[in-house]
Amino acid sequence: MDSTLAPIVLFVYNRPEHTLRTLDALSNNRLAELSDLYIFADGCPNTKDDQNFNRVQNVRRVIRKQQWCKNVIIKESIGNKGLAESIINGVSELINKHGKIIVLEDDLITSRGFLEFMNAGLNNYSNQEKVMQISGYNFPIHLKEKNTASFIPLTTTWGWATWKDRWNKIDFECKDYHLLKNNKYLFRKFNLDDSYNYSKMFLHQMESNGRVNSWGIRYWWNVFRMNGLVLYPDFTLVKNIGWDGSGRHGDDYELFGVDSWNESYRVKHFPSEIKTNTEDFLLLKKYLKKELSIYSRVIKKIKKFMKL
Repeated sequence: MDSTLAPIVLFVYNRPEHTLRTLDALSNNRLAELSDLYIFADGCPNTKDDQNFNRVQNVRRVIRKQQWCKNVIIKESIGNKGLAESIINGVSELINKHGKIIVLEDDLITSRGFLEFMNAGLNNYSNQEKVMQISGYNFPIHLKEKNTASFIPLTTTWGWATWKDRWNKIDFECKDYHLLKNNKYLFRKFNLDDSYNYSKMFLHQMESNGRVNSWGIRYWWNVFRMNGLVLYPDFTLVKNIGWDGSGRHGDDYELFGVDSWNESYRVKHFPSEIKTNTEDFLLLKKYLKKELSIYSRVIKKIKKFMKL
């Protein structure tokens, strides 16, 4: 078992305030001073857009503000790759070099025990190919906090980790995506028994002629097709702060927000059996189905309006 610490990769673009908060939290992690950090800074798509260009430049100043981790390696893009291409290419480059990786984006606050959990998960399940991903985030499904973790068959994109041998199995072209359209059983199962419409998102990705560009839904399709599992903490170690309209998918964030937060929370116990925690998975499906109901969405919008 490889017990070395995994490198961290952070993808940033044009949100200097979010980037600073993300890096501050990361630097306060236990193990940060022993970890290598790669920062991929995407470029501005239109140099004539002075406001966006200035934000991009401010981000590049922020990432050089201090020594966030043991070593900080910065990779700046001249042009704009977009988030999906940046993540797919950046993760592929580094994971083929290091064998494993921890991935963050520029609007994620991590608890002080985040790196400990991610590295422990990577080390504990390095030889278990059914485990496809380690997730630092967990949905607000109100599990009992026992400082433990469990397996659920669903990927996440808010603070995660994986290994070279599993990442390199992912086909981001999703050449077999048509199987979803022709199989009602797969369609329903991909939607977590009709709890969340991942199928709609996936088909938009595959048939929008580039108008939709999500790496995450394609990743989930691949892991789903391989019957993979994801390790989750029982209480989230990641909080998303990109709900202010600065990100691209702000409306969806309302469904997955953190309603309580403990930056000192630690996971100390890991499952010995590689199987789905059926109780936790059922709670997740119930949560998603409830939150996606029309009534719930209307109430959320009213509450949001009243706070303006």
